[in-house]
Amino acid sequence: MPKVLTAGRPWRVILWFAVPLLVGNVVQQLYQFADAIVVGRVIGVDALAAVGTTGSLIFLLLGFAWGMTSGFAIPTAQAFGARDGAAVRRSVATGAMLTGAVSILLTVGAPFLAGPALRLLRTPTELLPQATTFAVVSFLGASTVMAFNFLAAIIRAIGDSRTPLVFLTLSCLLNVGLVVTFVAGLGMGVAGAALATVVSQATSVALCLVYVRRRVPVLHLHRDDWRVTRGDLARHLRLGLPMGFQMSIIAIGALAVQVRLNSLGAEAVAAYTTAARVDGLAVALLQSLGLAVSTFVAQNLGAGRPDRIRLGVVQGVRMSLGGAVLLGVVLITGGRSIIELFVGPGEEQVVAMATYLLHVNGSLYAVLGVLFVTRGALQGLGYTFVPTLTGTIELVMRVGAAVVLGAAFGFGGVVWGNPLAWVGAVAVLVPAYLRAQRRLTAVPGAWDAVGSTLPMIEGPIDESAVLEVGVTRPAVETITDGDVALCDASARALADVEG
Repeated sequence: MPKVLTAGRPWRVILWFAVPLLVGNVVQQLYQFADAIVVGRVIGVDALAAVGTTGSLIFLLLGFAWGMTSGFAIPTAQAFGARDGAAVRRSVATGAMLTGAVSILLTVGAPFLAGPALRLLRTPTELLPQATTFAVVSFLGASTVMAFNFLAAIIRAIGDSRTPLVFLTLSCLLNVGLVVTFVAGLGMGVAGAALATVVSQATSVALCLVYVRRRVPVLHLHRDDWRVTRGDLARHLRLGLPMGFQMSIIAIGALAVQVRLNSLGAEAVAAYTTAARVDGLAVALLQSLGLAVSTFVAQNLGAGRPDRIRLGVVQGVRMSLGGAVLLGVVLITGGRSIIELFVGPGEEQVVAMATYLLHVNGSLYAVLGVLFVTRGALQGLGYTFVPTLTGTIELVMRVGAAVVLGAAFGFGGVVWGNPLAWVGAVAVLVPAYLRAQRRLTAVPGAWDAVGSTLPMIEGPIDESAVLEVGVTRPAVETITDGDVALCDASARALADVEG
């Protein structure tokens, strides 16, 4: 059920919101583990490497879509925090239209790019046929991935992170069963692994739609809600496109890494693919806290609570650092045993290279934890430039490591691309957030005027409560891309939060 995040102890609110995200990411990574184990052991290491070579390319396009749909949900969270039911519905309608348009473009165009793009990436000849097949099937099902990401994002925007977890868990369980059936039972090869993901995602989309229809009246769209304006489209695109572009920049860096790995041979590709599965689980856990902080900040921005934003981000960083240390210890001490689950006997070199990657990344997860929390806070405030800039920094670091360090030190040099990218991004994000926080509280009178007239609602609420409060709330408008305007019935103050 919907829940506002504008009351209660910030750390507790963020943690309870983040826990379902954490569990959901674990579940999602576990079904990716199942894919890798089934493909690696049933079809072989070459098939596992072939699937791995497609990861960066798929992430380039679908990562853009994922980032964009997450950006579309930020205005929804801000409107919900301001108790404006009409603005919530209009935001959902706007995001749905934009998501549908991008889904069509991806489904129609991306499959034709798969083969040429993989050849451009210097995919080893022996891996190219299976890699192309996996990428084409994945791109044909892009609309299901986008639809689920958007629906999950808007459900989380209204404070419900548990329901997407339930549907994701069901989807993942279905995916594991379908992978075993399609690959091991029907002998469909890597195409079966990709098709299993598409079918399971489509199932989760259907479950989300049924849930919203039956249980979430605040998201029921009326005919008038679809009459979006150019301003609505511009506002959502101003947040969605930079977040999508940020993910694409990261993906381009991953592509550069993939090119270098391809030149190092199938063993290097298999090692990086295997380690990335394990590393992805740890990264997803930290990323969940960042997403929780982003939603928390967005709702409290709409409610006019800069005090909660400041405290919530500080406590979010502390929780992230604690989780990073724990994850690092687990991967450094048990990484090798985990890697051995993915490959059969006789692949000692693959195991050694993959374990090295986990040791390097695990020792620097604390930096990554700070990165996710501060970036999430800035995005929740409506920032676009700084998060995109940090994506560019990550691109430069990863490409530099792949080209320079990879040429000098081989696989070991490529591994250091991610930690260097994290350090470079944090060096920009932390000062940017601190500057934004100071400017956010520069006009406390305006914030107090807004916040004092907003009734605090904690716990599940329905549409009638949102609309009833929304009628008497002061006007609260958030202008993205760095400008936040806050006004009540008698006053309006403008703060330039991006500076």
